[in-house]
Amino acid sequence: MELTMAQRKAITTAQAKAWTKATKAEKAAILDAVVQVTGWHRDHARKMLRRAATGQMPGPRKPREAIRRYDTHVTEALVRCWAMLDGIASKRLAAALPRLLAALERLDRLDMSVEVRDQLLAMSPATMDRHLQPYRTGLIAAKGIAHTKPGSLLKSSIPLKTWAEWNDTEPGFIEIDLVGHEGGDNNGTFHYSLNATDIATGWTETCTVRSKGERIVAAGLDQLIGRFPFLILGIHSDNGSEFINHHLSRYCNLRQITFTRGRPSHSNDQAHIEQKNWSIVRRAVGYWRYDTAHELDLLNHLWPAWNTRNNLLMPSQKLISKTRTGAKVTKHHDTATTPADRLLRDHPDTLTTNELASLHHQIDTIDPIALGDHTALIQGNLLDLAKRRGTVQRRTKRNHVYLSRTKLNKRASSDESTTQTKRAS
Repeated sequence: MELTMAQRKAITTAQAKAWTKATKAEKAAILDAVVQVTGWHRDHARKMLRRAATGQMPGPRKPREAIRRYDTHVTEALVRCWAMLDGIASKRLAAALPRLLAALERLDRLDMSVEVRDQLLAMSPATMDRHLQPYRTGLIAAKGIAHTKPGSLLKSSIPLKTWAEWNDTEPGFIEIDLVGHEGGDNNGTFHYSLNATDIATGWTETCTVRSKGERIVAAGLDQLIGRFPFLILGIHSDNGSEFINHHLSRYCNLRQITFTRGRPSHSNDQAHIEQKNWSIVRRAVGYWRYDTAHELDLLNHLWPAWNTRNNLLMPSQKLISKTRTGAKVTKHHDTATTPADRLLRDHPDTLTTNELASLHHQIDTIDPIALGDHTALIQGNLLDLAKRRGTVQRRTKRNHVYLSRTKLNKRASSDESTTQTKRAS
């Protein structure tokens, strides 16, 4: 175990008593011993012995006073912008601030001085983390339950696509998944949110359907496809029966859309959409139960504003490379960029002239405060409805014995009777 600086100084002070009266050979032996114990260089050890012999051993350093470059006004402005963007990470926040502040200035709602604005734009992500640390305390994420039931129908006719085959993908290939709003009890009927994200750009669209029936899911998917600013070329899903069916297969064949699926029990084959299920759906509406027509209407009014803010204002990072050295995995990500900017920067030829003009118009006229007020109002109504229902107690399914397989393939032992015992006459 490495010695502390106080222990090294104590050893040097103890050896310095014999240093002043020692011969040349004895000083060399003392110096060798100090170097071996402390790990110092010989020149430094000799210097410390001389200082200790004359009583000039340096004391502990005074702690350096913190230099505050940013005052409380900058911190308050940073917290407001961070909350306006749903508390995103600092690397994403630093990339989002220029467009956010420009939009607020255009709307004459920039509630800060020019000096504070310039300091905010000059702040590094690490400094943002230090200033936001007190406000992040206590933010704990909950976990949900899975609702995917395997669909064997047409499984062999739908090609597999693994996580390693998504490199260099052009816009138009999306991953889809369902997120259940069961509130902890998956008995009865409840709503599902259909989530779709583009692999190349990260552009995400969402809608809520009343159940996971194949026709209802296909109708919701048709609604989502129309919201993307580019043509959809391929769809990738998991092995749930809501996707692996004749209806969705026929839908993709008629529109010449490539339909692929991931491997069973390999959620990393749908890694892009699995991440968006949390960052888009769960962050927006949480883990409450939604099963009424009014809640379905509120959810479908929430998603357009919520996804517009995420696609135009919220930067995201894409994984460039991953290197494993023993047990250590080093990941490298690109610079945080919004899905809209990633589309315009990396794939400018994907959009037509009208689609390009429409996207630029959305970026130039976006109102982050109006979007925030709209989503907060709907989220408040959903939260009131969910809390009014009360805590959902998770119940056991009627067929839980057969689902747990405790009564299947159970054979009698060799010494066990398989006939009922009869009463003695």
